[in-house]
Amino acid sequence: MKMPGFEEYEPAGDCVCRGCAQRRRALARARAIPLRDGGHPAARGARRALVLATAAGVVLGGGSVTAAAVTSPPPGPAAWDDPSSPQGARTPLHGPKGGPVGKPGAPAQPGAVRRIDRATIINRAKLWLDAQVPYSMSEYWTDGYRQDCSGYVSMVWNLGSNEWTGSLDKFATKITKDELLPGDMLLFHNPADPNNGSHVVIFGGWVDSTRTHYVAYEQTRPNTRKLATPYGYWANATKYVPYRFNGVPGGILPETPGAQPPAGSKPGDATVFPGADKFGPGATNDHVAQLGRMLIERGAYRFYPKGVADRTWSDHDKLATAAFQRAQGWTGADADGIPGTHTWKLLVEKQGKNIPPTVAGAPGPGGVRAYPGAAVFRPGRSHEAIRALGRQLVKKGFGTYYTTGPGPLWSEADRRNVEAFQRAQGWTGASANGYPGPETWRRLFA
Repeated sequence: MKMPGFEEYEPAGDCVCRGCAQRRRALARARAIPLRDGGHPAARGARRALVLATAAGVVLGGGSVTAAAVTSPPPGPAAWDDPSSPQGARTPLHGPKGGPVGKPGAPAQPGAVRRIDRATIINRAKLWLDAQVPYSMSEYWTDGYRQDCSGYVSMVWNLGSNEWTGSLDKFATKITKDELLPGDMLLFHNPADPNNGSHVVIFGGWVDSTRTHYVAYEQTRPNTRKLATPYGYWANATKYVPYRFNGVPGGILPETPGAQPPAGSKPGDATVFPGADKFGPGATNDHVAQLGRMLIERGAYRFYPKGVADRTWSDHDKLATAAFQRAQGWTGADADGIPGTHTWKLLVEKQGKNIPPTVAGAPGPGGVRAYPGAAVFRPGRSHEAIRALGRQLVKKGFGTYYTTGPGPLWSEADRRNVEAFQRAQGWTGASANGYPGPETWRRLFA
């Protein structure tokens, strides 16, 4: 049986709902089960089953992006769709009484929305994610928005006030699941218990072509998070309703605000930037393949293990795009691996700088050996990347569990050494399961 892959995050460890509480207890029991080479097979199997149960909705690193299968919740009552995230009522920015960083203003009117493109919406969502803003239904962040789920969406959409789940729909239009695009929201408002039974998240894109999982940006305990989430919100696909913000011009915008197709261009013209929504997790189209081919021509061959690009977006495309953007001297959000109008123009017109070659003998971005994908690091697999991983672990001082080697065949010694390295980064739980993801790989070879 092929082992599923893991992403490096603590799954739902910050949620107080009953389902997540049960998962945390299950994970705690799993950690209590010894996992040694000489341990009882049943114990190892039990721990593996428990860890697998926490890996639902995970996005695999490398290759085509897919979602791990969602396992059944533990026995007993579970409320996967109940985030138990209390929220405040409608308030002005900085709260009814203002605050040290600003004065209160009047709540916004539904018709008064600021125009905003999808890339800006997602970039605003990342602001709180990067800052790890703590959850609170009464506190206000320095930008004036309340630190709960509805305050977060108010901030992401750049509303002039703090709304709540009972009013956010007034600023948006109901859409269907098939129409969802990054920057839209999934809203559940519970009239029976509106302050303590409702929730809202920002849709960040589909995880893969099956459209069973999506990337959710949300404000929940203990702080802002980004998580691969089963549609519509864990076990509940009916209560969470998709909406599109009325401030998004035309529904679909290029990544660069205000960007327009060149004069005289025709639909389907490969030289015209197709829009940021054509790229990212879940995207499958000819534009993705075209992007990969253009990047390979500009020095990104090493990012594509098969030497060719396909129509399904993957981490290879993101890493290659980011490398090209960094080659232009861009940093931060300008080198996030998602092509915008400027990136596309440079590639189509063969302008700008090529991706620089790596140092001899160490293929990969910036001299780092390219991540080969999660499927390589599984029992029974043999690959030169496993040997390279082991040598780097030894070089970094994490080769304690090797008695011979390291070699090309994946072993429990490899897994335990990787786990030790991950724990040294301060990671816990599923983030330190011994299976290297893209971030583990990057840090090892940095």
